[in-house]
Amino acid sequence: MATTKKIETLVALNAQIVALQAQAEALRKQEIAQVIAQAKEAIRHYGLTAVDLGFVKAMGRPKKSATGAPIAVKLSKRKGPGAKPAARPAKFKDEQGHTWSGIGKRPDWFKAALAAGKSLDDLLIKG
Repeated sequence: MATTKKIETLVALNAQIVALQAQAEALRKQEIAQVIAQAKEAIRHYGLTAVDLGFVKAMGRPKKSATGAPIAVKLSKRKGPGAKPAARPAKFKDEQGHTWSGIGKRPDWFKAALAAGKSLDDLLIKG
């Protein structure tokens, strides 16, 4: 009899926990909505941009924030749209002259050489 009562109490407590967690999540969502509304209002009021807030990087000349202060932004070293980064020196080479810097996806020739029994050390350019 006492065990049945404990089980009923445990079930009731677990039900309360679930209900309280749902209530807490609803309050959290409501608070988040209020914070977002306040942030949007401040952004509109001060005329802030995504660059001002640090969400995106500025391109070209540094822009000024709503306060008139220059924005410190790290610019890309690439010159112009579609510019490719400088080539990296080769780190691996096979007998056919294929090379790979070791950065990015392994090329097919490299995977084939490993499958054929070569080791990383065998393909490493020494010197």
